[in-house]
Amino acid sequence: MHCVIGSGPAGVACAKALLARGARVLMLDAGLELEPDRARIVQQCAATPPAAWQPGPIAMLKEGMTGDARGVPLKRVFGSDFPYRETEEKIPWRQHGIGLKPSLALGGLSNVWGAAMLPYRDTDISDWPVQNSELAPHYRAVAAFTGLAARRDDLEEIFPLHCDQPGALQSSRTADLLSRNLQRHRDTLRARGWHFGRARLAVRAADGPKGAGCLHCGFCMYGCPYGCIYNSADTVRELRADDNFTYQRDVIVTSLRETPGKVIITGQHRETRAPLVFEAGRAYLAAGVIPTAQILLRSQNDYDQPVLLRDSQYFLFPLLLARRTPDVPSEALYTLSQIFIELNNPRISRHSVHLQLYTYSDTIGQAVRQSLGPLKRLARPLEDRLVIVQGYLHSDDSPGIALTLKRDGGKDFLQLDARPNPETGRTVKKVLRELLSQTRRLGGMVVPPLLQMAEPGRGFHCGGSLPMRAAPGRFESDTLGRPHGWSRLHAVDASVLPSVPATTITFSVMANAHRIGWETAAG
Repeated sequence: MHCVIGSGPAGVACAKALLARGARVLMLDAGLELEPDRARIVQQCAATPPAAWQPGPIAMLKEGMTGDARGVPLKRVFGSDFPYRETEEKIPWRQHGIGLKPSLALGGLSNVWGAAMLPYRDTDISDWPVQNSELAPHYRAVAAFTGLAARRDDLEEIFPLHCDQPGALQSSRTADLLSRNLQRHRDTLRARGWHFGRARLAVRAADGPKGAGCLHCGFCMYGCPYGCIYNSADTVRELRADDNFTYQRDVIVTSLRETPGKVIITGQHRETRAPLVFEAGRAYLAAGVIPTAQILLRSQNDYDQPVLLRDSQYFLFPLLLARRTPDVPSEALYTLSQIFIELNNPRISRHSVHLQLYTYSDTIGQAVRQSLGPLKRLARPLEDRLVIVQGYLHSDDSPGIALTLKRDGGKDFLQLDARPNPETGRTVKKVLRELLSQTRRLGGMVVPPLLQMAEPGRGFHCGGSLPMRAAPGRFESDTLGRPHGWSRLHAVDASVLPSVPATTITFSVMANAHRIGWETAAG
């Protein structure tokens, strides 16, 4: 029996690989889910076209997501905070100035992710002991079950699709306008290290291989009632039909130990706190970077020994286009990222900078109206021109987060503390200057005074507390995710990434977890 701890993207990717190799898999998970009253409304919406949705229930599914001048608050799903619930009690943690949160939900943070899917480039993972040639078949395996909406464009020169038949989503008219601007100046921008194309998303498109897909209802930021945005909880439900797969919920894993030939997993029932013990031939930690660090440090009795979690700095700023797109609030569209821009310019950073561009959504409209106050009459002209740019930096250019297991009053907790990086602010300023220098070619101007720099971890692109090394030392892991001193325990989530490139994290985490599961299934 192989035991996977956690049901997020890494956990299901690892489980899929193990099952494909004929292994028996037990998945242990806390398994929190959407409240029944909200789930009933979602089911009702899924059974009807968007035009038939009733205002009252829809308002309930949008609760807690009103934007303002600082942007959108911590993302909820269908108005619920269940992806973040109970963590401070069940896996105690404390933080100072950190935006990262763990999850005890079925599906983990894939309940609230933006579904962006790019692999990593060799140039950005040159410090890894595993390269893209080894990850390629696993990227392809992951894309086969997540689905991928993408177009064949210039991004493919540096980021393989890893998918033979990607679906296509209908772009917004604002995204089409911006794309035309970029394409007219393609050669000049390419000379400056720009690559751009349509956003790649783990979204089921109507023309994809899995049949009916996105209806462009504009509800993406709140959750998709039709289940078109990939969620690893859906994979767990599919796997439960496999006789070799067992899912056990309401489990909080607290520690692990190895004996000859097996791993002993100790925990407690989420609700009753009754002690639980499991045995497995191998165990795979896929609990997320905060719980994984806490479990391993406690298992090794490593108190007051900080480990460094690497972050990809997240920042946000508006782009105002010179030309307006009339009546954007009435347009049928999807509201996830529409365009990706990759900046590979050594004058900015020796690493890639990743930009995700978002056109109109009602959350953006709310933020505009809140920001204008008494000048709300200007909201419509701004909405018709506004693009939100969401940026990420490589972890070398970003702050870090120290994770320290502490004990207070006989109880353990994980302390999270920011570790600033002086390069962060300088690099973001260089990004803004680069975009300002290309105002004419963009067909619009960025607004640096409205830059929002998120606190460390707020972008949820974090990893590297147990970095893979060819010859691992303390607080490191080998290429199969085995922490130093362990032989049958594998960390498979983002904890084992040696660094965190700017491009989207989940696709690569899943591919690496699938690789580790595939290569260890027989043992």
